[in-house]
Amino acid sequence: MFHRPICHEQNHLNSDAPSMKPYSEHYKELFRLGLPIIIGQIGIILLSFADTIMVGQHGTEDLGAASFVNNMFNLAIIFSTGFSYGLTPIVGRLFGSGKKREIGSALKNALFANGAIAFILICAMGVLYCNIGNLGQPHELLELMRPYYLVLLISLPFVMLFNAFKQFSDGITDTKTPMWIMLGGNLLNIAGNYMLIFGKCGMPELGLLGAGIATLVSRMAMLAVFIAIFFGSKRYRIYSEGFNNSHLTGKQLKELNMIGLPVALQMGMETASFSLATIMIGWIGTAALAAHQIMCTVGQIGFMMYYGMAAAVAVKVSNYLGAENTPDIRRSANAGFHLILAMALIASSMIFLLRNQIGALFIDDSEVTVLVASLAVPFILYQFGDGLQCNFSNALRGVADVKPVMIYAFIAYFVISLPVGYLFGFVFDWGLTGVWMSFPFGLTSAGAMFYLRFRSKV
Repeated sequence: MFHRPICHEQNHLNSDAPSMKPYSEHYKELFRLGLPIIIGQIGIILLSFADTIMVGQHGTEDLGAASFVNNMFNLAIIFSTGFSYGLTPIVGRLFGSGKKREIGSALKNALFANGAIAFILICAMGVLYCNIGNLGQPHELLELMRPYYLVLLISLPFVMLFNAFKQFSDGITDTKTPMWIMLGGNLLNIAGNYMLIFGKCGMPELGLLGAGIATLVSRMAMLAVFIAIFFGSKRYRIYSEGFNNSHLTGKQLKELNMIGLPVALQMGMETASFSLATIMIGWIGTAALAAHQIMCTVGQIGFMMYYGMAAAVAVKVSNYLGAENTPDIRRSANAGFHLILAMALIASSMIFLLRNQIGALFIDDSEVTVLVASLAVPFILYQFGDGLQCNFSNALRGVADVKPVMIYAFIAYFVISLPVGYLFGFVFDWGLTGVWMSFPFGLTSAGAMFYLRFRSKV
């Protein structure tokens, strides 16, 4: 485990460290690793688009219910994904130092740890389910929310176990395998949506519940395929042998928890700020919830692209750490941010130009369409901060310096973001746009703190 931060004194003492690669080489490496991750992430976005469009076509109430439940589950999904990220720097460091058999052992421990976290999350989300009627949401949506919520709850363990396999694969720089599995799972999910939401191909018309069942089936299938590939592929044989010949160890479980939990809490607090903002938006009304769901779906395009590239940064930084190549740790992180800034500029331009058409793509409701257009300004304002926090939180993850991010995340998302959203949304009476103004403040302050931490330690 990486116990000590990389500091300038170490750079001075390690005079034999490799010279820095030019930025062009880092761009190529990150693009090669990051593109499959981004494609897989975009596949998730396309699925989210399809879900939102299909559910929206079934009814505005279905879309409002989906908005609330999906945002509540985003907290659990992002937390679980963040925890699984604890495996990446461990695998990346072992891969960079050539210790491939030990990677299989790390994966076995990660699967156990992810399963345990899944059980805890199911219990926590179960408590929330029992209190869903006390959160001030529109009464007419509760009958749609409850069954959809339960189906998504059942799917949580499959998400977490799949994430462990994905982070293992990313850590050994094989980012294409999870990409293809995710794309296949997304196609299965969309087909299931079509059949179960609208009652096609002899299936019953289940509406929002049908979307939940399609999601559950696709998540089960994705995990099954990855297990089959891991144990049946020659490419993974050395890792599966290490898996089969290893045991659960307290040392590895502790290391996974020490890296995974701070990352999970950091990402969970970020998502919690969005989820709590969703509760505030529910106080405004069903149309506001629907507009929020649409813009969150669109906004995920940028976030997933940024996080895909930032995940590549974490992999390369951890590889350079294993190779004891400190100069290129810093250069790789900076190169990743350059690429993310270019993505942010493209995303912001597209949202601004299409702001008046976005809502109509999802739902035939003029009020919702106008509300969606009003969110373009706060959306554009938070792109820089979102890219900054994605890149440097992952750079810190790559060197396993993750404990401070919990404190920074708490300050950014709870001390700054949520009060700003309430102030602008309800005290200043800006409504939905005011609540969304919390996001530029929260994400930019988080990104600045992560960047300064990385600069001070690497």
